[in-house]
Amino acid sequence: MTDDQLVQAATRAYVYGYPLLYNLDEIGKLPSGRGTLAGGKAIPWNTVWCARELLGPSAEFVSPNNDTLYLLVPLDLSGGPVRIDVPDTCGRYYVLQCVDAWTNNFAYIGSRATGTAAGSFTFVPPGWDGAVADGSTVVRAPSTIAVIVGRLQVDGEADLPAVHALQDRFTVMATGTGTAGIPEPVEGMAEDLIWWERLRVALAAFPPPEGDAPFVAVLGRLGLLDAGSPYVDPDPALAAALAAGAEAGMAMIEQLAGGSAPPEGWSNATHYFDYNLDHFEIGTIDAPEWKIEDRSKAAVTRAVAARAGLWGNHGYEACYAPIFRDADGELLDGAHRYEVTFAPAPPADAFWSLTMYDVPRFYLVDNPIDRYSLGDRSPGLQYGDDGSVTLYLQATSPGPEHEANWLPTPAEGTFRPMLRAYQPGAALIDGTYPMPPIRRTDR
Repeated sequence: MTDDQLVQAATRAYVYGYPLLYNLDEIGKLPSGRGTLAGGKAIPWNTVWCARELLGPSAEFVSPNNDTLYLLVPLDLSGGPVRIDVPDTCGRYYVLQCVDAWTNNFAYIGSRATGTAAGSFTFVPPGWDGAVADGSTVVRAPSTIAVIVGRLQVDGEADLPAVHALQDRFTVMATGTGTAGIPEPVEGMAEDLIWWERLRVALAAFPPPEGDAPFVAVLGRLGLLDAGSPYVDPDPALAAALAAGAEAGMAMIEQLAGGSAPPEGWSNATHYFDYNLDHFEIGTIDAPEWKIEDRSKAAVTRAVAARAGLWGNHGYEACYAPIFRDADGELLDGAHRYEVTFAPAPPADAFWSLTMYDVPRFYLVDNPIDRYSLGDRSPGLQYGDDGSVTLYLQATSPGPEHEANWLPTPAEGTFRPMLRAYQPGAALIDGTYPMPPIRRTDR
């Protein structure tokens, strides 16, 4: 290939491999005690950890929610099956979202998918052909490394003890022995090639699906399928192309994620997580309307979804709608005051909320009243006689009469609110719900 073709191939490979490595980084942080969702607590492989408090700005994780208590299980199935027992939540909304190494949501357990009664589920690794004799439901994982991201509905601070009691009844038991963990790259290469070596090792451990053969061919031209590392002493032209491709690939992801060129109006993220085309277990919907059939588009969407909302659910489980600009097309900025009126309130069978994030990190925003989201479970939220609800987005109080509906923004700099709806109503899924403009009020 010419130098330009090498750079183009490297750019494509970077976008393709980005979600795999980003996801493995975040999963790998959990056993080592570096995971911010877990507050730095070490979660050994195949054990369950439960958050006891709702997340705040100290959670340096992209677009976390502030509506539920998280439950995390880092899975390593290299030693054999792992069983998970869930309690009867007595109608309370919860979901156990199962994410493989490539960020595919390959299974769901919970209110929508399996109901709220007690149940047992055994996760088995790829190619496993054993038998499960305990009557539990078998869930076939597409990769030996995966993560279960659980969310349990919380209705305010007073509800925490009840949720804690439920959390304590989720149990995990590894029926096999030993764990291989996430493979490490070889040492002895330039800093700007370490990412590529990590990708080479990850591809060997977690092979792409057969349908991605065109991407795999590109990866092979860059040495990413070699049995031994070609990056310790690489050809200078290849090294230069890989460095340029990484820069161009990341710039593309940032632009599409809204980091450098945010779109106007609300983004419809209902189908952001439809890139899973190959692995459908319990709770997933294997239907054309929930698939991005064009694999090139699916690969790019997967990368953007990882950057802007890693571990997000399919739209049939939860709808996400972020926004960057006001009604006049200007970026939302903490220097100004805004209002948004939902008329009627967003339809959701479980619950809805609007959460505040900074830009470009998409972290929760620190504020003097420790309020990071507002929604239908917020104490004292005020509605209009017509069922509408107006929220005030600004850094300082909108006054005592409006404080119940105040969602604080950063004191300075741009921000990005996100509407969430768990078990969304049909109007949110099909796009017929009227998403309102955010209007600046301090002109």
